[in-house]
Amino acid sequence: MPEQHDTAPAIQTFAHRARAARDRAGLTRPVAGGLVGRSAEWVKGIETGAIGMPRLPMLIRMATVYECDIADLTGDERIAAATYTKAAHASLPAIKRALTTYRLAPADAEPESAEVLAARVRQAWTLWHGAGDHRSSVASLLPDLLADTQHSARALEGAQRRHALVAQAQTYHLTQLFLAFQPEPELIMLTGDRSMTAAQDADSPRAMAASAWYMNHVYRDANEAADARVELAEQAAALLSQDNEEDIARWGLLQLAVALSFAKVGREGLAWRYWDRADDAARRLGEGYAHPWLIFGRGIVDAYALTMHLNLVKPGKALEVVEGMDLDAVPSATRRSFHLIESARAHGMQGEGVAAVALLQKAHKASPETIRYNTHARMVLPELAKTGPRMVREDARELALKLGISA
Repeated sequence: MPEQHDTAPAIQTFAHRARAARDRAGLTRPVAGGLVGRSAEWVKGIETGAIGMPRLPMLIRMATVYECDIADLTGDERIAAATYTKAAHASLPAIKRALTTYRLAPADAEPESAEVLAARVRQAWTLWHGAGDHRSSVASLLPDLLADTQHSARALEGAQRRHALVAQAQTYHLTQLFLAFQPEPELIMLTGDRSMTAAQDADSPRAMAASAWYMNHVYRDANEAADARVELAEQAAALLSQDNEEDIARWGLLQLAVALSFAKVGREGLAWRYWDRADDAARRLGEGYAHPWLIFGRGIVDAYALTMHLNLVKPGKALEVVEGMDLDAVPSATRRSFHLIESARAHGMQGEGVAAVALLQKAHKASPETIRYNTHARMVLPELAKTGPRMVREDARELALKLGISA
């Protein structure tokens, strides 16, 4: 009789699964530790079994940073990290229907002109960057905008059609921003791809540059290879001139995209080399310049230096940026709120819970729906409410409740 071999798979421990998840995410131990608010030695301890499985809040944080499910770490029944960290907006089903409804027959209504579409898109951008519940405001416009730009792009001809396609690409950008931090990651990939297709069909270098910026976010958040993102950004940047504000702003934005990509994977030298190029573009545009909807300018370049230091696990350097950062130079309530949350992240990495809670409160005041759907804020507030400095635990608990988070 042939010799029997045990073919059952080896049992993996939590330590093995944590190491595998980090490897798949392409993160070094120092980078992974910084992103979850712990040291490289702590990550090593987790992966060698010297430290046991952490509590649920840290498991959620690890799953979010590693872009995996909690089950990939625990080995238990599949539980998506989004279940705990991402809140679904009430308008998400309507946006999803608008994106996945295909109108094959020609519409009876006359198509709107490219000029009318452009004006409607400008209105939507104003709402997105304004104070108040920006997601809800834009969500009320997006289904009709998606349908009408699609209809006009099919029905119009010549220059009008190309301009309608540019408006369509921007509508997809807005949709992608709405979908950020929502539990529908496949829709974000869909909108990114459609925006680039519309920009290419429009044969517009500026539209392609904007699409490359938003595609960069899609790939970076999905932990795809940095080179693919860099290549796309550099191809789009090469299409732009250097003799007018509009092109310089988009060129600078793409340099910033590459800088953020390299910082995400820990390639510090290259990250700052491209940040310097974005910084040069901002200087050429002048202190008071900010793009009307891409918001590129002095304020954004400085604020994203904070995110780069955080991703490079340099919280001390990040706090130096916070000290000198002028968010009044960022003409967008949503962006100001995001950078305040990043500032809170920097203080949190240094164990400064009082400052972190104060900045999260300030972020909520600037833009309630930005912090409501921000993964980092939703993860840290319950922890701060329970184990943060005693003087701010109640503040953290109250803010968590405002965001609909159980603390």
